[in-house]
Amino acid sequence: MCGIVAYIGDQKAYPIIIEGLRRLEYRGYDSAGVALLNGKMEVVKKQGKVNDLDAFVKDNIDSTKYTMGMGHTRWATHGVPNDVNAHPHTTSNGSLAIIHNGIIENYASIKLALEERGHIFESDTDTEVLIHLIEEIKNKENVPLEEAVRLALKECIGAYAIVVLDENEPDKIVGAKLSSPLVFGIGDGEYFLASDASPIISFTNKVIYLEDGEVISFNRKGDYEIRSLDNKIQEPEISELQLQIEELEKGGYPHYMLKEIFQQPVTVSESMKGRINSIEGWATLGGMRQHINRIAQCNRIVLMACGTSWHAAMIGEYLLEDLARINTEVEYASEFRYRNPIISENDFIVALSQSGETADTLAAIKMAKSKGALLYGIVNAIGSSIARETDCGSYIHAGPEIGVASTKAFTSQVTVLTLMSLYLGHHKGIISEDYFRQLLSELEGVPAKIARILSKDDQIRYIAGEIRNASNALYLGRGYNFPVALEGALKLKEISYIHAEGYPAAEMKHGPIALIDMYMPVIVIATNKSAHEKIVSNIQEVKARKGIVIAVVTEGDNKIKDLADFVIEIPDIAEPFTPLLSVIPLQLLAYHIAVMRGCDVDQPRNLAKSVTVE
Repeated sequence: MCGIVAYIGDQKAYPIIIEGLRRLEYRGYDSAGVALLNGKMEVVKKQGKVNDLDAFVKDNIDSTKYTMGMGHTRWATHGVPNDVNAHPHTTSNGSLAIIHNGIIENYASIKLALEERGHIFESDTDTEVLIHLIEEIKNKENVPLEEAVRLALKECIGAYAIVVLDENEPDKIVGAKLSSPLVFGIGDGEYFLASDASPIISFTNKVIYLEDGEVISFNRKGDYEIRSLDNKIQEPEISELQLQIEELEKGGYPHYMLKEIFQQPVTVSESMKGRINSIEGWATLGGMRQHINRIAQCNRIVLMACGTSWHAAMIGEYLLEDLARINTEVEYASEFRYRNPIISENDFIVALSQSGETADTLAAIKMAKSKGALLYGIVNAIGSSIARETDCGSYIHAGPEIGVASTKAFTSQVTVLTLMSLYLGHHKGIISEDYFRQLLSELEGVPAKIARILSKDDQIRYIAGEIRNASNALYLGRGYNFPVALEGALKLKEISYIHAEGYPAAEMKHGPIALIDMYMPVIVIATNKSAHEKIVSNIQEVKARKGIVIAVVTEGDNKIKDLADFVIEIPDIAEPFTPLLSVIPLQLLAYHIAVMRGCDVDQPRNLAKSVTVE
C-alpha cells in the first residue's frame, strides 16, 4: 500500500516522478502529491487519482524548473482521504517535507510533546508528526538532515519507508526503512528512491534494497551513505534487476487483471522451469535441497499467509498431507503472531506472500525465527523482505502482478507447493515410482490445459452477463476444491463488490442453504472424482430451492450438465492438480462481472496490492 518515488539528477524531475506514481497506482491509494525542490519547496497534493494531481500541476505550476523531488500515493490509515491529509507533509515554515509509507504507532505521545513546545499541526496524520519531530531535532541539535532523521526514528515505534527533503540542504535526499520496502536506484548521473522497482526500471537496473533500520542519504553527485539507526556505516550489496519494462504494460489487454489471467499458461510453466522432469523422473526445489532431510523429518509444517496466499496455503495443506504425509497446518499470519503459538525447532514454517512485504506475515516470520524453526519463503518479488528474512525459499517467477486482485501469483504459488509436496513425498518414499512419474507428467501438462480453459472466455463472459445483477453468491467445493471456492468468492467480492461466500459443499445444509432462492447464483466446483455423487446431491438440493447453479465440471460430465443451469468444462486431470484448472474460470467469471458492473477492475475501492501495515 502507498507508493514512493524520489529523484535527483540532470533531467526534469516532475515527469519522472508523475510517471513513477502511475506505475505505483496498482498498490492502491486514495490521494497523491509531489514535493519539488529548486531553492524553495513546492508542494502539491490532491485527493483522488494521479491524473487529478497531474492536471492540477499542469494548470498551476511551472514544473519544468525542478531537477529533484519526490512523489507519493497515499492509502489512508490516520485521517480520512482529503487534500490536507495527503502526502507530502511539511513543517510549518515549509522548509522540510516528508512522504511516508507505514504507521508511527506512538505518534500521539510525540505529537502531545511537540504541541507543548509550540508545534502546530494541520492534518490528522501520524506522518506530519514525524516531520515536525525531525525539524525539532535538527534545530535543537544543529545536525545534518540524515542525522536528524536517524535520531527522530529512534524515538518512533511502528513501520515506515520515508523520504525527506530540506530546503536548507537542496542537493540531498534522505530515506529510511523499517518493515516497509524501499529501494535505491543508481542510474547514470541520476538517483532514485522508490517503493519497488517499477518506477526505476526505465532508467536503471542497478539497485540497493534497504534493510530494516537503515537510513540512506545521497546527493546529485552520486555520493551515498547508509547507516543503521545505531549509527554504524553499512556496506550494501548492489543488485541487478531482471525486470523488463514490457512486463509493466497492459500488452493490448483492457485491464492488467485480464492480461495476468491469460498469462497463466506461461507463468505456471515458469514456476516449474528447471524444477521438474517427468522423463528423468524428478521434482525438486533448490531452496529445499540443502535442508531436505530436516524438512522430511519435521514434526509439522505450518503454512502462513494472508488473503489469496492463504487460499493457496490451504491447497498446500491438502497436497502436503496427501502426497508427503506430513502433518500440516494453515494459519492466518495476522492471527498466528498474536496467539502465542507453540513453535519448536522441529517445525518447518512456510510463508507465502506475492509481494514478500506483507506486514503480518513478516512479523509472524520474525516471531517463528526467534523460536528456532526453519523458515521458508514462497514469494514473487525478488529481493523482498520475506525473501531476505527466511532461511531458504523459492521464487514463484510469475513476473510483476499489477492487478490488485491476485490471479497468476495464486496459481504459481500452488504450483510451487505442488512441487514441494512431490519432492518431499518422493524423498520419503511415500509416492510409488509409477504414480510419481504419472503425477509429474500430468503437472507438466497443466499449462496447455489452462490454455484450453482460457479459450472458453466467450462462454464464461456470457454466463457472467446472466448473473451480473446478483447481490449475493455462494461458492461450493469439496476437498482440494474447497479452497478454490474460497478464492472464487474472494475474487468476486474484491472486484465486483458482490457479497459472496465460499463454503465446503457438505456444510451447505448447516446454514447457507437458508439463503438460496431464484436470485442466488451458486457456483459449484464439481470436478472431484472422490466425491462426485455427493456433489451431485448438493446440486440437487440447490435446484430444489430454485437456486441458479453454475457448475465447473470435468469434460464429459453429462450427469451434472443435465442438472446445472450453466456448465464450464475443464480438462480431466489428477485430483491433486484440479485447483490449478478449476480456479481459472472463476477468475474470468469475476473479471467479466466486474467489467459489466462498471467497476475499477485493476484498482478496486479500498484495497491495496501489498498490505505493508497492520
